[in-house]
Amino acid sequence: MKWFLAVGLAALASVANSQTLRIGLAEDPDILDPTMARTFVGRIVFAGLCDKLFDLDEKLNIVPQLATSYKWSADNKSLEIKLRQGVTFHDGEKFDAAAVKYNLERHKNMKGSSRRGELAVVSSADVVDPQTVRINLAAPFAPLLAVLTDRAGMMVSPKAAEAAGEKFGAAPVCSGPFKFVERIAQDRIVVERFPAYWNKGQIHFDRIIYQPIPDATVRLANLRSGQLDFIERVAPSDIPQLRGDSRFKVAKIVEIGYQGITINLAKSDMGQKNPLGKDPRVREAFELSLDRDAIVKVVMEGEAQAGNQWVAPSNQYYGKSAGIPKRNVARAKQLLKEAGVPNPSFTLMTPTSSDAQRIAQVVQSMAKEAGFDIKIHSTEFATSLNLADKGQFEAYVLAWSGRADPDGNLHTMLACKGPTNYAGYCKDDVEALINESRTSLDPARRAAAYDKIAQQVQKDRPIIYLYHRNWLWAHTTRLGGLRTVPDGMVRVQGLRMN
Repeated sequence: MKWFLAVGLAALASVANSQTLRIGLAEDPDILDPTMARTFVGRIVFAGLCDKLFDLDEKLNIVPQLATSYKWSADNKSLEIKLRQGVTFHDGEKFDAAAVKYNLERHKNMKGSSRRGELAVVSSADVVDPQTVRINLAAPFAPLLAVLTDRAGMMVSPKAAEAAGEKFGAAPVCSGPFKFVERIAQDRIVVERFPAYWNKGQIHFDRIIYQPIPDATVRLANLRSGQLDFIERVAPSDIPQLRGDSRFKVAKIVEIGYQGITINLAKSDMGQKNPLGKDPRVREAFELSLDRDAIVKVVMEGEAQAGNQWVAPSNQYYGKSAGIPKRNVARAKQLLKEAGVPNPSFTLMTPTSSDAQRIAQVVQSMAKEAGFDIKIHSTEFATSLNLADKGQFEAYVLAWSGRADPDGNLHTMLACKGPTNYAGYCKDDVEALINESRTSLDPARRAAAYDKIAQQVQKDRPIIYLYHRNWLWAHTTRLGGLRTVPDGMVRVQGLRMN
């Protein structure tokens, strides 16, 4: 009898010790395939699923993860990487140099790859030995290490990827601390602890459930009720009350990305069928109708830094020759009169997230004073990305989560063949300057190129940059070990319930 009681108590203790971390996301991620994925929230999920060759620390220093060390060649046209031993993928396959070579080639060559542009300068990868890979470049590429701290550096199982083909994202197999269990669209993504993880001593949860809840108020309500342990992108207006509640902690990190409005210039014929995309004077008038400081105050409760470029004014690569334009409604009206469209009308597509909705409404109200008639089209985030891909929009409220190297905020959006160049923007002189900034390892030369790019982009306005947010997180005080890194990822290593 005592033996049965002991077994029963042990079983109950096992259940009690089984811990689940519940994370509330502001959107539902797109496909969970590092090669194809584009969403910020997808990267948060990948932080638990897929380790990378390199990672970032709190000061944006690049540190090894699946790599252990690296060495540039004398001409900076190849990078030799030593790999961590004893790493396996979730299907039991071994991680080695051949797997790295496979992943880099998959990123570059797979149809529809969102990583192709990031790795365009990579000409080949060589297996030096099982634990050493050499990446060969067509030209020196300053952002390469930073690129490998994101999805281009994520490693998936070659065997699983080959077997699943284009359906791999429905059940991804990586080498991270957690393995995929299930996904129910718009409801949850479930992952569970991978017992063979190389750094398993830093993993203290058995399961993570990621729940997309676009409405910030509902996300917060779920946190308050105990249905969630952590929420990202808290509404700025909720921060004061959270700080006054001893049950919760608030974390804040300045982002490395931006919030802006992308204009369809030439992505599709819709760009030339509305006055905003057709005439630069109308775009200038639109920008002059906006007050960035007021937008920051109203939309973000002051929890952001106004800006007009792909990096914040505090960044060393900010183009100082192209400062932030002040609001000038009278000049905006004059420009519209010169363009022959005193009351231009266009549709502003926006995701359903709370902050995007507020931006759209404030912009609509401000621009109306200059004569603009803006209609707001709200749609689910992944759907909005698909519409942007097809050029089925006129203007688009889009937050770019940012990359450690400024090239990651610039090339993908404004290079002629940038994978997320939703504006359809392409200028030969800008293209040449972007390439110069990518191939030079000299910070001063890169800064000079960025300054010239900023001057031209300010004239063309493919994107109206608005501000750079503070990442605002809230979580139960029981959750410890949280690292605040400016890329906004939730790193699960070291997280535990106290």
